[in-house]
Amino acid sequence: MTSFAMPVNESRLFVGGRWTAPSGHRTITVTSASTGERLGAVPEAGPADVDRAVRAARTAFDAPGGWPTWEPERRAAAMVRLANELASRSEATAISVSAQNGMPISVARAYEGSVPAALLRYYAALATAAPAEEFRSGLPRGTTEVRREPVGVVAAVMTWNFPQTVGFFKIAPALAAGCTLVLKPAPETVLDSVLLAQAVEAAGLPEGVVSILPAGRETGAYLVAHPGVDKVAFTGSTASGRRVAAACAALLRPVTLELGGKSAAVVLDDADLGQDPGERFAASLLNNGQTCFASTRILAPRSRYDEVVDVYTAMARDARVGDALDPATQIGPLVSSRHRERVEGWIGKGRADGARLTTGGGRPPGLDRGWFVEPTVFADVDNSSVIAQEEIFGPVLTITPYEDEDDAVRLANDSAYGLAGTVWTTDLERGARVARRIRTGTIGLNGYQPDIASPYGGVKNSGLGRELGPEGLQAYQWLQSVYHP
Repeated sequence: MTSFAMPVNESRLFVGGRWTAPSGHRTITVTSASTGERLGAVPEAGPADVDRAVRAARTAFDAPGGWPTWEPERRAAAMVRLANELASRSEATAISVSAQNGMPISVARAYEGSVPAALLRYYAALATAAPAEEFRSGLPRGTTEVRREPVGVVAAVMTWNFPQTVGFFKIAPALAAGCTLVLKPAPETVLDSVLLAQAVEAAGLPEGVVSILPAGRETGAYLVAHPGVDKVAFTGSTASGRRVAAACAALLRPVTLELGGKSAAVVLDDADLGQDPGERFAASLLNNGQTCFASTRILAPRSRYDEVVDVYTAMARDARVGDALDPATQIGPLVSSRHRERVEGWIGKGRADGARLTTGGGRPPGLDRGWFVEPTVFADVDNSSVIAQEEIFGPVLTITPYEDEDDAVRLANDSAYGLAGTVWTTDLERGARVARRIRTGTIGLNGYQPDIASPYGGVKNSGLGRELGPEGLQAYQWLQSVYHP
């Protein structure tokens, strides 16, 4: 296991597979979400660094014998080496992410420390099994060869809430397809990207295949619009996604957008509310509510409304709040002081709109350092209210009553978002029927978990395209049809 100690102070950028001096002198400093103490700093990349990284990626992609020309088995072997290097840094990565964004360490170990290597191995295997071409015939004579080619240089704009996990939703399939990448980590979580760069270097990936540029919004916009980029993969807010989409539309550039969510948890009238409390917690409050797929909008039948309110209120009230690095912690701090103020603003709107606060609503006593917010539950929330319609991205749940099954489906679909959701029932066939009526990209029965072998993504304001599964690989390929007489 690779050792890891903070603070992390890195003075170089990882560009084109080499550690190099940055073009400027600005730095990004990261503080602990739990204590506010300094964790370290890295250089902030600028446009000149983007130019260098894209040029290196372009060379690695276009050069004779370059990355896309490698046999799938050879690329897969390199990906497995990278998976092994990441696995050796699993605990270090988990600690780094947990300290930066407040993710409970138990969650960081399960996701940030484990999923990236699993994704690399999955896509390495898929790359060697999926045919690069096939022959079809729909004509009186002749056949057509349908070929899959890597799309080219990929700009991957990463998010701060699951920086490594969601980052590898992009990195793993892009590498498997034969693409080269320029990664832009979010400024809130840049220290774990140092570990990623070290793993890429140790795995011996060819120069230019992966560059990592910590930076803010302006440099990210420059990367997205760079003429040397062939595809953009973005995860972030819907507002930011619209700007990325507009830039890519102007350039006729393919883009994958995984954006916000306001997912519904439909509690049917036959649900066993005493079963699997851990599943209910993970579906709604995972990572302190800083999770795009979280079911934070609870829809409860009037016949059992008080019972549902009591169950979710007790779950939030009894959750262990504390330092993100404490293994006993269930709810850690939010990522930053600014984000806490934003979440507290939404809580204030809930109060002002007349929703009934059943627990939380403030800052937990005894936790004076860090960016903590009490797990909060609002009952009697009208589905049209702002706290039921807007993504809060914190440990805040709303509970809304419904009359019957059709009303529950109507309320679930009455949202600008469509990323995920859950249905809670003892009748799985009934639950599946209800789930199929909800307009959302993914949904779970009595729990929720993205499956690396199945497509993940949203509809409506939750994004465009799909990640994970074979569909995730296809997003980094373009098709060419060659007619043979």
